[in-house]
Amino acid sequence: MSEFRVTVRVVLLVAVAVMLIASSNAVASPKFSEWSTPTNLGPIVNSAFVDAGPAISKDGLSVYFNSVRPGGLGLFDIWVSQRATQDDPWGPPVNLGPTINTGFTEAVPAFSRDGHWMFFNRLGGPGSLGGFDVWVSYREHVHDDFAWETAVNLGPGVNSASNDAGASYFENDELGVPLLYYGSDRPVGLLVYDIYVSAQLPDGSWGAPELVTELSTSASDQRPSIRFDGLEMFFFSNRPGGVGQEDVWISTRDSTSDPWTTPVNLGAGVNSPQDDRQAYIASDRKTLFFASTRPGGFGAFDLYMTTRARA
Repeated sequence: MSEFRVTVRVVLLVAVAVMLIASSNAVASPKFSEWSTPTNLGPIVNSAFVDAGPAISKDGLSVYFNSVRPGGLGLFDIWVSQRATQDDPWGPPVNLGPTINTGFTEAVPAFSRDGHWMFFNRLGGPGSLGGFDVWVSYREHVHDDFAWETAVNLGPGVNSASNDAGASYFENDELGVPLLYYGSDRPVGLLVYDIYVSAQLPDGSWGAPELVTELSTSASDQRPSIRFDGLEMFFFSNRPGGVGQEDVWISTRDSTSDPWTTPVNLGAGVNSPQDDRQAYIASDRKTLFFASTRPGGFGAFDLYMTTRARA
């Protein structure tokens, strides 16, 4: 009888463990509806000039982007538009100022999950390694959009003499090694922009990049944006099978140790016959910002957003 009870207890424990794992996976991999029809962020945010490369803060109250509108310090500068709550309209964009922007080009910001770090592109200037480089700035107060410190070049582990741009930082809690995904047209790839990943070393520097073969093609694949749990990757590409000239694509995986699935085009519900690029997935996992030249905008590239609901 005691052996029978022990066996039953083991079976029950195994069953509970399986249920917990399944529940954990369900929480980590929620199902979503289709993306909504994209909406323009409006004439307060967008201008008659190029407005692109969006990134949204964790609290959803600050949208950063690059623009060539008047009032900047260089060709492209990084600007921020704020709102009091997520139900309020966006306010007039403000230039981040000379701590971040220079007389050169700054573009395509992206944040660490905790909001302390901002990664962005810079073209030229002191410290450049050639072409676009990835730079990073730190701030102590994550709700102060003007508290960014002097940016530093991420160095030769990430940057090269070619263009290295569009970074996306992944905390990688499961494996404990932070990763940086980005696009590069370095000659060791497929001769156009491909997607690479570098692992952060214990001393804070970055290791040699590896080509992410599942996401890269002989077409141009750029600006990866990884969901904070590492299970979705958005990027833009002119690969065959798209709707327009450049489209937003998505790849998924069941766990952070799995390879990325074959990328899927987000379809005509999101993409247009024009250029749709530089998508950025919000921390809520339900909002996607991107830039587009589709009709109905206010300038060359405008900022748009699309949403989805938990299924």
